[in-house]
Amino acid sequence: MVDLSAPTWRIYRSKLADPAALEAFKTKLIQWLARFEQFSYLDSNGHGQDAYQTYDLLVGVGCLDAIQARAGEGAFGQLTQFKNQYPQEYLFGYLAYDLKNELEKLDSRHPDPMEWPDLCFFVPEHRISVQNQVLTIASATRAPEDLYQEIVQTKVHSPKAAEKIELQPRIQREDYLHTVAQIRQEIGRGNIYEMNFCQEFFHPACELDPFALFQRLRLKTQTPFAAFFRWQDHFALCASPERFLAKRGQKLISQPIKGTIRRGKTEEEDTALKTELFLSPKNRSENVMIVDLVRNDLARSCQPGTVNVEELFGIYSFSTVHQMISTVTGTLSAGVSAIEAIKKAFPMGSMTGAPKLRSMQLIEQLEQSRRGLYSGAIGYFAPNGDFDFNVVIRSLLYQQESGYLSLQVGGAIVFDSDPEEEYAECLLKAERLREVLRS
Repeated sequence: MVDLSAPTWRIYRSKLADPAALEAFKTKLIQWLARFEQFSYLDSNGHGQDAYQTYDLLVGVGCLDAIQARAGEGAFGQLTQFKNQYPQEYLFGYLAYDLKNELEKLDSRHPDPMEWPDLCFFVPEHRISVQNQVLTIASATRAPEDLYQEIVQTKVHSPKAAEKIELQPRIQREDYLHTVAQIRQEIGRGNIYEMNFCQEFFHPACELDPFALFQRLRLKTQTPFAAFFRWQDHFALCASPERFLAKRGQKLISQPIKGTIRRGKTEEEDTALKTELFLSPKNRSENVMIVDLVRNDLARSCQPGTVNVEELFGIYSFSTVHQMISTVTGTLSAGVSAIEAIKKAFPMGSMTGAPKLRSMQLIEQLEQSRRGLYSGAIGYFAPNGDFDFNVVIRSLLYQQESGYLSLQVGGAIVFDSDPEEEYAECLLKAERLREVLRS
């Protein structure tokens, strides 16, 4: 029996020879995860330029204890109690977008075919991490050396040819264009400055191999906040480039994304597109509005005068797009807990708009799908008090029992937005994920 009040962790460490050895290990590890009904796989994919990245890879596998809750059931309070119950343990989990209903007088009226709990965290049975080419396996129930052998001996078979999955739009193109025009009218009336408007592409019932699909997605996207999360028959395959909120010591870090442009076909075109994005008045306007919102969110938890924009309009390159990313930091006030800091910043401004409350009201009115886990956050709490959560974007959400598959994408609408260009940007953001489904 495992003493849940104080699990005894046995540790195994091994040096990985080079990046190729790490890639080979990841491939086997992802297949090995198929043995478990609960896991969280968090991968930075070698993005070492992030000064706040702690792990190259962090995985929680199996479940010693867990909490799941719906918005309106005191979900954040339950999470606080659960975290206090296990102060010396890693907790892995997620926060779904609809937790907004617990933070403001809001609701969610759209159907919920995915049926994710709004909040879910677990104490893992096994923990696997890679940091500076050192692999660490910790287990509360098994000899970690045995787990290592199981993983490296896992046979990775080429997946059988699967039917190519085509997604259908929840909202038709003309309806999307009309809705963007409505949002621009709201901005013109002064009700909002910016709103993140999202649309869903879906398949009502398909069969797929989430493990092979995530492996293809990871290799094609190589994003710094990738996540593969399973909770029973729910899967999130996430190729996120965005950090919602992290804590390092007493420092809070948020890195909102606003501004997207495609990659070029040649090095010269690629450089020109990066410059175009950096100089774009529209994208700068979008970005600075959300930076101001994030500064205000962090100021609610941080010591006065410590909130700082460390980087404004940073341009970062990914497989299909360049993104404009800014970094906002602050020093957490004494007496403000990690969960309180998250509550004060959730949901992330990059996925709502400004002002946040009115934008969320319009999102519920104008969008045609429930967001659920999309535009929520996947991450972890560490025993030393730190945490790190991504933004659930560029993701495939899959309910295995029903076969429902969802891909949502969106973008910031400002007064100068061109509806046709916004629609094209959504398709660009969805491009690599749809390509993976067809491969």
